[in-house]
Amino acid sequence: MSKHHPPRVLDSHIAAESRFFKIEALHLQFSSGETRIYERLVGAGRGAVMVLPITEQNELLLISEYAAGTERYELGFVKGLVDPGETPLQAANRELQEEVGLKAQDLQLLTELSVAPGYFSSHMSVFVAHDLLPSVLEGDEPEPLEIIKWPLSDLEALYTRKDFSEARSVASLLLLEKWLKQNKVRKK
Repeated sequence: MSKHHPPRVLDSHIAAESRFFKIEALHLQFSSGETRIYERLVGAGRGAVMVLPITEQNELLLISEYAAGTERYELGFVKGLVDPGETPLQAANRELQEEVGLKAQDLQLLTELSVAPGYFSSHMSVFVAHDLLPSVLEGDEPEPLEIIKWPLSDLEALYTRKDFSEARSVASLLLLEKWLKQNKVRKK
């Protein structure tokens, strides 16, 4: 438990913005009397979701999608923003249908993640999806996504892939392994 009190916001303003983000400058005064200007990325504020779908054949479904930040195709999990009026649970099932053409009859919250909380005000709800049924919704991807089936029995090999490097995906996979053990899901 922290003995510090949050700093007082003396002023804030939008320093820059793009289609997706705003950069907010925060003028802060800390309990020590020191003042600093912090900048943070401000997203839409609705949050995002990631889904780890598990098939009846004990396979994890991943997608290969172009990532502009690394300028290559990255292997990861279904993910996307929560749309206005949606709950994270609804967004997870929608993204699953858009990206892999399946809907889940069972979605369980695995964890909540933040990314670079010192600079970014985002949060992501991570779900495990079971009992999958065919259901396709049109998504916003610029090209069809490649779906990769990965056996639960070989998760260790996934960590060694150079194209499986996104921290949120790696953290979610580690938590999934713990969840699988606690829920005694067989890894055939």
